[in-house]
Amino acid sequence: MISATWRGTPMPKEIGSKEEFEKLSEGATEIRVFRSGDQAKVKLRTRGALYTFKTTSDEADALIKGTKTPIVEF
Repeated sequence: MISATWRGTPMPKEIGSKEEFEKLSEGATEIRVFRSGDQAKVKLRTRGALYTFKTTSDEADALIKGTKTPIVEF
């Protein structure tokens, strides 16, 4: 059996839709945004896991605009 861990640390789970991102962001403790040109990777830290969502920079701005969760920009 192959485990989704590396040295005991769980691997991040990738989110596939905006709707799923919005649902998970309600329970997130922190949102991190990594930008590279027009692309952005948004990471949601929840109590149980780390989730990533790849999108455009403009869409990332729209997604995190209304959240109450602390946002960290990189």
